[in-house]
Amino acid sequence: MEKREQFLAGERPEDVAIFLADSFVEGDGDGLARHGEQAEDGVVLVVEGDQGRSVFKTATGMDAMGFAKQAMGTEGEISHDLSGGTCPDCDGDVEFIFAFSEEQNEEVGGLYAEGDVIHAYGYCECGTAYSDKWVADGTE
Repeated sequence: MEKREQFLAGERPEDVAIFLADSFVEGDGDGLARHGEQAEDGVVLVVEGDQGRSVFKTATGMDAMGFAKQAMGTEGEISHDLSGGTCPDCDGDVEFIFAFSEEQNEEVGGLYAEGDVIHAYGYCECGTAYSDKWVADGTE
């Protein structure tokens, strides 16, 4: 099973996932692509949490948790395989996604009582940051 499949199943709570669009990493010399799983329009990397946040900052110039906090205020739609998203403000392409999972927590209730939850934050080429979350098994 690929790292991305394990992450999306909630089996890698210590890791983060990062999607970088091909257009965003052009000129990288395939450096990041060699370390990730090729998606239709980019590459998905699943990396240990601290290292992943460092990779995210290096690739995007943004602090991962600061970006997530900014994106939380706007709901959007992110593909459940982390390969893209739909911006709530335009028809633009997602440039990058940062995601992490949170283990099931019945005490919190709601979505968290149903299973492990994937939190995903996307950044559109128009500059809009947005968020989405879902139960790790893919149901909403």
